[in-house]
Amino acid sequence: MQSFYNKALAGLLGLVVASVLIGNACVRSTYVRLPLLPAADSSLPWHAEIMADSAVGGRSTARLIDDAATLSFEFTSVKAAAYPFVHAEVAFRDRAGKFTHVDLSRYSAVEFDVNCAPANTLAFGLVLFDDQVSVPGRFDTYRTPYTYFFCNKNGEHVELDLARLRTDQWWFDRYGLNLARQEHTLTRIAKLSFGSTFQSPYGVLSTVQVRNLTLTGRDMRYLALFAAFMVVAWPAYGLWFFRRHTRALLAEVKDKMRRDIPLVAYQQLSQDLHRDKEQSAILRFMATEYVNPELDVETTVNKLGIGRNKINEILKAELGFTFSTYLNKLRLTEAARLLGAKEDTSVAEIAYAVGYRNVSYFNKLFKEEYGCTPKTFRKLRDSAPESAGP
Repeated sequence: MQSFYNKALAGLLGLVVASVLIGNACVRSTYVRLPLLPAADSSLPWHAEIMADSAVGGRSTARLIDDAATLSFEFTSVKAAAYPFVHAEVAFRDRAGKFTHVDLSRYSAVEFDVNCAPANTLAFGLVLFDDQVSVPGRFDTYRTPYTYFFCNKNGEHVELDLARLRTDQWWFDRYGLNLARQEHTLTRIAKLSFGSTFQSPYGVLSTVQVRNLTLTGRDMRYLALFAAFMVVAWPAYGLWFFRRHTRALLAEVKDKMRRDIPLVAYQQLSQDLHRDKEQSAILRFMATEYVNPELDVETTVNKLGIGRNKINEILKAELGFTFSTYLNKLRLTEAARLLGAKEDTSVAEIAYAVGYRNVSYFNKLFKEEYGCTPKTFRKLRDSAPESAGP
């Protein structure tokens, strides 16, 4: 059994280590990231676009400074239009450089580092295709949910929840849509936008530098994969342990019984095998009287007239046991035989039949001897034919 327990422990430790490593890998894999800046790190092709209200009669101006390592631009917002604006946009393109929509539904947030001079409150937004009203390529029909962030010359790290972006009321009014329909999907995104707000300084040259622009999210499929591994691996180990433990226990019981065969050879004891009359007398007496619950070393001393020390000395030299140990061996070996031979006889009846008055004590000794309870032993004997295979 020790060999089995060593293997089971090694298997358990291996499974624990594998579970920890796979769990850690799966948990880490749930955190998905899509860097867009620097542009060389982005797996999605895009290019920067600058828009200002000068295109619709206003006087605000803007200029792109860098769109490789950072998204840097400068602008001057002028109160000449009803709603002055300046936008720097990350416009997605396909591999051929043509306008396209991208699916960003794996991502739930955006993060970036930003510096502004002077201090500014800017808007971050999405330009997304709405299936009900948008026309491909006509961005004035696209939905533009957004939120605000603050930045200054010292720099800020900004994290924004994409699910919390809100669309202006005028867009719903323009297309006759319910204002409460603020939910939006991220399956068809055309652009990411950084723009001025009504709190941006007017008539002042403002600079903005966005760095490390990254979309983040959680892909819970990896946790489902880990859960599937746990559901399969641990029950499989438990099943393996149960089956192998049963086989190992049965093999040990069989080996134990084979080793105990000499102890039940009392029916064939003869004078020839035991030249010493005292040895023969002790062995024969114990072989015939072991079922007597009153049998002990004192009874044997009185019956045979052989001293206590002599009895123990003879048994130790002949069999390697003391009187009480050998007596229990005889009783338990016979009990094991009866458990397999008499299926209709209860454990208590067998205990009494082999000389035990206390069934609990019998169960305790039997388990110490064979590694399992009498009931389990009987089940193992019954299942021996099925368990004999590989």
